[in-house]
Amino acid sequence: MAAVRISSRSGLPSLLVYLGIGVLMGQDGIGGIRFDNAELTQVIGYAALVVILAEGGLGTKWKEIKPALPAATALALAGVAVSVGVTATAAHHLVGLEWRQALIIGAVVSSTDAAAVFSVLRKIPLPARVTGTLEAESGFNDAPVVILVVSFSMAGPFEHWSVLVGKILLELAIGAAIGIAVGWLGSWGLRHVALPASGLYPIAVMAIAVTAYAAGALAHGSGFLAVYLASMVMGNARLPHWPATRGFAEGVGWIAQIGMFVLLGLLVTPHELGVDILPALVIGLVLTMVARPLSVVVCLLPFRVPWQEQALMSWAGLRGAVPIILATIPMVSGVEGSRHIFNIVFVLVVVYTLLQGPTLPWLARLLRLGDGTEAADLGIESAPLEQLRGHLLSVSIPRESKMHGVEINELRLPAGAAVTLVVRKGTSFVPLPTTVLQRGDELLVVATDPVRDAAERRLRAVGRGGKLAGWLGTNGST
Repeated sequence: MAAVRISSRSGLPSLLVYLGIGVLMGQDGIGGIRFDNAELTQVIGYAALVVILAEGGLGTKWKEIKPALPAATALALAGVAVSVGVTATAAHHLVGLEWRQALIIGAVVSSTDAAAVFSVLRKIPLPARVTGTLEAESGFNDAPVVILVVSFSMAGPFEHWSVLVGKILLELAIGAAIGIAVGWLGSWGLRHVALPASGLYPIAVMAIAVTAYAAGALAHGSGFLAVYLASMVMGNARLPHWPATRGFAEGVGWIAQIGMFVLLGLLVTPHELGVDILPALVIGLVLTMVARPLSVVVCLLPFRVPWQEQALMSWAGLRGAVPIILATIPMVSGVEGSRHIFNIVFVLVVVYTLLQGPTLPWLARLLRLGDGTEAADLGIESAPLEQLRGHLLSVSIPRESKMHGVEINELRLPAGAAVTLVVRKGTSFVPLPTTVLQRGDELLVVATDPVRDAAERRLRAVGRGGKLAGWLGTNGST
């Protein structure tokens, strides 16, 4: 917890702090712990990545990601291919690595890290298209990269490129279908079955997300894509006790990140890094200044994205723990020189995360992207009233909401929904039709089951557009 505070106050990415803790605990640090089990690290890393992708999917808003899906998909597929090709070529010709090692490194570092992207972007007020594209890309591109790294790490000759592409597309299709199906079924069940305690809803949501990963993997599909899509479906389904679920997911996500980073810090041996520093810097420079910008320009060419947004997306290709975890795959597979691959990736991630993460907000301001003037969305929590066949909605009015100054009767809620209580500055009262709502108010709205969704859409619309929402085209879709 102290490391989180140090990270937020100093501007250092949290992963560097936790990696540092792991290094200090390791055999070259003050802890003196000897740990070299790459297979255990890979297993725990995969488990942590499932939790991180679930937390990221739960926080991804469909309204932001929907317009960005084509661009994000292009970056996650064609963009990865461009990045792997350019980076592997540089690793072979500039650093002198064999082609197998060069291709493995190119694939490993071509995946943007979901944890790093989610944690950084949600602190910066960027245009919805930029945030949606980067978040979706980081959620999608783990799947093809894992397939590439595993294929390159296998003994024997490489598979033909057409076979490899076909395998990637098939696994992605299976993972996407299973993820959407599991997410929809889980959302339907949680919205129609009242659990005996509110604390069970967060556990159920995370269990469904893990089930999506397991089902995708068992079906020989992409489990990582399945867990991200299932979580995104649930995150946009307006589930009961949603704030509690989000808080629980964030806490579990932090635990996963902390454990994963510390373990990776333990696995590295600092005194062995010396000969790999220069190759890491060279490969990282090509990746950051050539491969990533080229992949962004090529993939976004059909979408007519402004150059400012392309520049930010090029710099926001953040790497984190995911490439380091993927670098354990060749170690487990016994690839020659796999320890050097791991060390190169470790140094590259540390150096360029330290460079890119803290400078991303500065670059966004320089490019004049995101002014933070959009109205804040309402926080709405729902609890099912099973016997009454209704729902109790708890609505919080944030400071930036345009619901401030609106009278109760101007909400124009559908028949079957009504504001029953207002909590203002610690005092609760039953409102009149002429009661004027204020920033910081908390409302209790009772809605029957048939109008529950319509009532929530109307509340969100008023929160964004004020009392004239609907007439001015503002809607409450999420």
